[in-house]
Amino acid sequence: MLVSLPRSLARNFLGGSPRWYKITIIVFLVVNPIVCLLIDPFVGGWLILAEFIFTLAMALACYPLQPGGLLAIQAVAIGMATPASVYEEVRSNLPVILLLMFMVAGIYFMRDLLLLLFTKLLVAVRSKIVLSVAFTAAAAFLSAFLDALTVAAVVIAVAAGLYAVYHRFASDRRAGENHDHTEDDLVHQHHATDLDDFRAFLRSLMMHAMIGTALGGTTTLVGEPQNLLIGHTVGWNFGQFFVHVAPVSIPVLVVGLLLCALLERLGWFGYGAQLPDSVRGVMERWDVDQSRARDARVRARLLVQALTALGLVVALGLHLAEVGLIGLAVIVVTTAFTGLTDEHAIGKAFQEALPFTGLLVTFLAIVAVIHEQHLFTPIIDAVLGHEGRGQLALIFLASGALSAISDNVFVATVYISEIAQAFQAGHLSPGQFELLAVAVNTGTNIPSIATPNGQAAFLFLLTSALAPLIRLGYVRMLWMALPYAVVLSAVAFLATVFLL
Repeated sequence: MLVSLPRSLARNFLGGSPRWYKITIIVFLVVNPIVCLLIDPFVGGWLILAEFIFTLAMALACYPLQPGGLLAIQAVAIGMATPASVYEEVRSNLPVILLLMFMVAGIYFMRDLLLLLFTKLLVAVRSKIVLSVAFTAAAAFLSAFLDALTVAAVVIAVAAGLYAVYHRFASDRRAGENHDHTEDDLVHQHHATDLDDFRAFLRSLMMHAMIGTALGGTTTLVGEPQNLLIGHTVGWNFGQFFVHVAPVSIPVLVVGLLLCALLERLGWFGYGAQLPDSVRGVMERWDVDQSRARDARVRARLLVQALTALGLVVALGLHLAEVGLIGLAVIVVTTAFTGLTDEHAIGKAFQEALPFTGLLVTFLAIVAVIHEQHLFTPIIDAVLGHEGRGQLALIFLASGALSAISDNVFVATVYISEIAQAFQAGHLSPGQFELLAVAVNTGTNIPSIATPNGQAAFLFLLTSALAPLIRLGYVRMLWMALPYAVVLSAVAFLATVFLL
């Protein structure tokens, strides 16, 4: 009993994670107090940030909420941040938290309509290049008026639905039979290759779509949370924001679409995978079967979902309420008019969003450490010490580098507040103040696509239930994002320095 108890505790710690991973997390927890309390809190703060990024990178070994949460709890316990500062970070990010809780769940109740539309698109468009550009452009357009996480939730829900359809066929399971599409035990051997090719096909579409959310999200006031903050600080309305940012955002958008087509044509960096003929055949037959089985009641549900989607776009475009509250309204309307009144049926919609919501709050605790220990202050001071075009270049590079390893909303918040203080103190002219605001916007939106740490939509995809299904891990995501990050960051940098 006494011998088995320690072993059981060791086995239970972080569940089925690899033994080396468990030991690594324990080492982190032992070393952190020594560095933070006895050596240098500044160095300790950067160490905790690096460790948290490590847990994100190892998301497939263990969901980051548990190891990252232990690091965050320890950081607060040893005084690297206070509970009050963590709460303040959570309070200031409440709109994003509400969005995750309700909007992502709201999209779940429109999945029938979305699956229908995207299946039609998948079957109708045979050119992978055209399909990829269409996915990227659609994600960019939607993200310009909606939130990137909302668009990501839509695309993920659709891809998961399509994957489940083919996985059921490959496992020889009929419609209506219980089937777990996360397990490959029943997949027939002669379908295994096509299933792997289908995974590669979906991986490329998902990455194109995530890039599209960044491209479109950069262009408008409501495209990303930091855009709204920057626009409010400078005093721009929707049209003014678009005009000021356009010299950078439009060239980046055009180059991004061209790069999408080029990557698919060359087949580099994990792109270029085609939809197997067998999968297309399954989708076509499934589409026909669904059309035949679509009775008046099903058509009524689709009509309600279509009208709700239209209302969602209008409400978000006009910003009638906070995005999360609009998502709650979507849940109420779609469930009320489609007959979903069972508590357990409604609860399934929240299974995807709530773990990520918990992870986001954990990350905000790490952000509180960054703020409390002033980890970015030396970088900001060095940037603001320059003038003119050099200042634009440096603030783009500095905000971009930090956004790739940290939350881009936090980085933008820090930079725009420092710039606003410099402007109010008379150190910046109104024109230079506006140019620096554009540099912060593009610097935090474009280079942050290099890693899942900077873009919430990328992190949402990485930690979603879809990622392990299509074999999309942290390293593979870095590799597939690399050409976009390098080329688009270079275009944005040149446009910021020479076109503004």
